[in-house]
Amino acid sequence: MTNPATLFHGNKVLAILDTVEEKLLCLLLAAMIILACVQIFLRYFYSSGLLWIDPLLRYLVLWCGLIGAVSATSQGKHIALDLTGGRLPPAIDPWLALLTHFFCILASAGLTWAGWLFLRGEIEAGGEGPLTLPLWFWNAIFPLSFGLMTIKYILLFVMQGRNLLTKD
Repeated sequence: MTNPATLFHGNKVLAILDTVEEKLLCLLLAAMIILACVQIFLRYFYSSGLLWIDPLLRYLVLWCGLIGAVSATSQGKHIALDLTGGRLPPAIDPWLALLTHFFCILASAGLTWAGWLFLRGEIEAGGEGPLTLPLWFWNAIFPLSFGLMTIKYILLFVMQGRNLLTKD
């Protein structure tokens, strides 16, 4: 199967997006490590901690996971099931990749829509999350990340289709 990383090679917009994703993941991971160490230090030496760190860490883990999934989409390292196990002829692999991208578009678009509905509910309900930011801010990662995945899968589908048409 064609590796998405080779399909995206040379696309400047996606290269910039991948760089932003990488930097954001590094920043979030560094913040998580520092905050967790501060919390451990405070609990061990002072038998107390900061109340806002634990909920913030939960949201940061969520953000890291979803941004990591977006990043993995363009690198071809996302979760995939190989049902054929190499039993099909190699000539079918590019067509199978095209079909896989199509179903990934449908799944991620559905999750984007569900994330948007969830976010709309959070905006209507209100509430305050860590760092006195509204809860909808912390949950905006759902439609944002799945929307980015949808866009990347659409691009993969188009690029894979273009490769198939130029080879035939």
